[in-house]
Amino acid sequence: MKLATLRTAFGTSAIRIEGDNVGVELDYEDVGALLRSEDWRKAAQLSGEPIVFDQHDLEAVVPTPGKIICVGLNYAKHIREMGRDFPEHPTLFIKFADALTGPFDDVYIPEYATQKLDYEGELAVVIGERAHRVTRADALDYVAGYSIMNDYTLRDFQRQTSQFHAGKSFYRTAGFGPWLTTPDEWAPGGSARLTTTVNGEVRQQDNTDDLIFSIAELIEFCSQLYPLNPGDVIVTGTPEGVGFARDPQQFLQDGDTVAIDIEGLGHISNTTRYGEPGL
Repeated sequence: MKLATLRTAFGTSAIRIEGDNVGVELDYEDVGALLRSEDWRKAAQLSGEPIVFDQHDLEAVVPTPGKIICVGLNYAKHIREMGRDFPEHPTLFIKFADALTGPFDDVYIPEYATQKLDYEGELAVVIGERAHRVTRADALDYVAGYSIMNDYTLRDFQRQTSQFHAGKSFYRTAGFGPWLTTPDEWAPGGSARLTTTVNGEVRQQDNTDDLIFSIAELIEFCSQLYPLNPGDVIVTGTPEGVGFARDPQQFLQDGDTVAIDIEGLGHISNTTRYGEPGL
């Protein structure tokens, strides 16, 4: 089952994807609200009004997660290209919900922040049941599904201090979607490939199972720190090939389009624009 959040003339609506650009409206304003309902799996399967939509009207699949927990340094080759030591424990940082945008939205960057824009294609995990101090063996039972995120990064802001957050949470930069695919249709262990392109040129490509800390380990680790609630998101890390680490460095420019594809989960595509919307 695939679930998405769609912008409509009346706000947003959770929908169940039925085919190419075809869905069924559900009685929830977004996928996050659906996941917080008493029996979301049953609710997601109910009949509703059919709807035909344009992909550009898709909103971030969970527009306002309570938590967005990002994992740095989780692919071995990326750690090497960034010149960092291998971590003994997951490296976590937080992205605010304000950073999220639709899977096909343009990303607008004000002129003062355009110097070192970078892409990071990532597999995102969405929690479906409250998980607190769960074991690795049980961790995947708490997953609602999987999606794609661009951990869009302003490298100059990121590297001003030892904390990643400032460069990782810029307003409406992180494309998230196109939908949530439930575990009966997609789960880790199938060696699905993640591919990131910039203007059609492949920049990143790796196996989404080739993580230093697996999805189950990440859920176990995070749930020891705090409860993970329905709609919370764990973003699992990026492969090698980011613009910052290339020689010469290749940062995003005005008009560059970043597309991220994960086998079995679809793709997202966001174009960088300098300036503010409408200017």
